[in-house]
Amino acid sequence: MSNYIVSARKYRPVTFDTVVGQQSLTTTLKNAIETGKLAHAYLFCGPRGVGKTTCARIFAKTINCEHRNANGEACDECESCRAFNEQRSLNIHELDAASNNSVDDMRQLIEQVQVPPQIGRYKVFIIDEVHMLSTAAFNAFLKTLEEPPSHAIFILATTEKHKILPTILSRCQTYDFNRMDISLIVGHLKGVAEKEGIQYEEEALNMIAQKADGGMRDALSIFDQVASFTNGNITYQKVIEDLNVLDYDYYFRLTEQFLAVDVTGCMLTLNDVLSRGFQANHFMAGLASHFRNLLMAHDPQTLHLLEASDQVRQRYAEQARKCSPRMLYQALRLCNQCDLNYRQSNNKRLLVEITLIQVAQLSDPTPDDAPGSGLGPNKRLKPIFKALMPVSTSAQPALQSTPASTAAPATAPTVAPAPAPKATLTSTPAATPSTPQPAAKPIGRPGVARTISITRRPAQTAPAEQPKAASLEAIPEEALHTATNIGDLPFTAEHFNYQWMRFAMQLPIEQMANAERMKMMRPKVTEGSPVVEVTVENPRVCQYMNALRPQLLQYLRRELSNSQIDVQFSVDESELPQRLFAPHEILADMRKRKNVEVLLESLPLVLG
Repeated sequence: MSNYIVSARKYRPVTFDTVVGQQSLTTTLKNAIETGKLAHAYLFCGPRGVGKTTCARIFAKTINCEHRNANGEACDECESCRAFNEQRSLNIHELDAASNNSVDDMRQLIEQVQVPPQIGRYKVFIIDEVHMLSTAAFNAFLKTLEEPPSHAIFILATTEKHKILPTILSRCQTYDFNRMDISLIVGHLKGVAEKEGIQYEEEALNMIAQKADGGMRDALSIFDQVASFTNGNITYQKVIEDLNVLDYDYYFRLTEQFLAVDVTGCMLTLNDVLSRGFQANHFMAGLASHFRNLLMAHDPQTLHLLEASDQVRQRYAEQARKCSPRMLYQALRLCNQCDLNYRQSNNKRLLVEITLIQVAQLSDPTPDDAPGSGLGPNKRLKPIFKALMPVSTSAQPALQSTPASTAAPATAPTVAPAPAPKATLTSTPAATPSTPQPAAKPIGRPGVARTISITRRPAQTAPAEQPKAASLEAIPEEALHTATNIGDLPFTAEHFNYQWMRFAMQLPIEQMANAERMKMMRPKVTEGSPVVEVTVENPRVCQYMNALRPQLLQYLRRELSNSQIDVQFSVDESELPQRLFAPHEILADMRKRKNVEVLLESLPLVLG
């Protein structure tokens, strides 16, 4: 049985022309060799598996070739090329800096540099993972790297360029290797599969290339693994099963559920994904990528930016036509917010579920003030599940709570059939024995009975606007009694304090100081009296609260159904700081006392 060689080694490039994805760099190296303008030190940096060490070996082999061909490649026939191919060349030295990173290792390398080559013109030293050298080793190597012998060439390879000392970088020619495109990897994998006699699906090779993340070595390693799993017949389903990859069919199905506002289906799809062992953050990252691909597929000019097969691109284009750009923008923003909040969330699954609900409701056209995705001004979400009983939309009467002196029987309100007029929201005084009112269920705050009544106005009459609770506009005192049609119901200290705190919490941000003051105040409510006394700590606070008093009275009178409510602010004299008196003021105060006056007259003092 012959020894098996993995594809990454078996199909490793041996010439510059066979290097995949680095055309500009290989052309530069070939031109430098052809013109004889060789630097004494090179730095090859880039991600793993993109050809850094491979290009270094090809470069070392080519510069020592005695008979290069017309296109600048090594001949593979001279003694130097044969020695390199048989791995017995003494002109090429490879050093792994990850395990040889001390000063002593650098000293041994410096000693080897002084020995001239036996065959060929140059002695090439390839130092892999050079960023692993210690600072002392870098400093020991610095002088030799700056002024090496004429026969010595150094090629440094690293995946982390930022860890190398600037003094080393300044002495090298830097070549940045790029990640390989998915199309290049797929094309190379097709060639390997044909040489090995392996059947394949293009979508399967595309998935392998995406999993490799731009590295050819990783792609070939995954290719060997999948080929063994599928027994030489690589299919898309087998690839995602072997690599445990989340299939894009989930995202296509989930997008269809978003467009249909099928929240229940979205929850079931998420549960299916999590039950297969995938992490929720990986699922959301894939969903964000799916929305990005749909956005790119929305315009034919950007369709080629999709790193997918032609069949998958067509599928993206078909689904993109169903999605509006605005919906895709908002969905991408929601996915990005979920990704930012995922790590800090205590209930990660709930965070993902809420995000899916919001994305699903983006496709449902609703008015701005209606419940939606929770992103509008009202921050309201639509109900997820449908109501058990249908609601008629032909006539939609509005219900309004009106004060009443006594509770009405708890019966359902009755509405006379009238198709033309519209129901509006009104507030009416309490019912009297002579005015019949429809029965209603008592509602309202504890201890105060309210009823639900239904009144109708003509369609052309606009409903009256309710005054804002925290409005800062000046309201005349005489207008407070006529602003709303309210009664004079009694109230308790508990009810008053509740509405007091509620008003403070509704104040705008510019009134935050007054809101905090109101939270610390303790109103004094006297039973049977509508006048409420509030003491403050100083005259300045009293001035501020009197400026806010009209809005406060309007709110309290409306919410407590009492037009006689009045709030009086006064300064607590005990809280004021004591004034310091001058000596003559102290003396004048003492003269008021009889005994002190007699004592002063008996003293031979002249007092001014």
